[in-house]
Amino acid sequence: MCIGTPVQIIESGEFSALCRGRNGSERVNMMLIGQQPEGTWLLTFLGSAREVISEQDAATINRALDGVAAIMRGETEMDVERYFPDIGAASAPPAAGV
Repeated sequence: MCIGTPVQIIESGEFSALCRGRNGSERVNMMLIGQQPEGTWLLTFLGSAREVISEQDAATINRALDGVAAIMRGETEMDVERYFPDIGAASAPPAAGV
């Protein structure tokens, strides 16, 4: 399965950056988005940075990836609100009078 994962730059370089994310440290190709400062959050796919994201977006994506991992482990009681809060909010009925 190929899924984008968030990482944070810990050492910036012109063409690549050393980053840390849920899978540990990795060297990321920066040629698609250009050099970014240390501390920047990125969404990466197949070893390349695809876009700059906020810290909040990184946390949301990581929570969703935790949910996917739980499903793959066979968890049958899924807490949708915990792993996918945006989905729960989107499927909730509109408030009365709206």
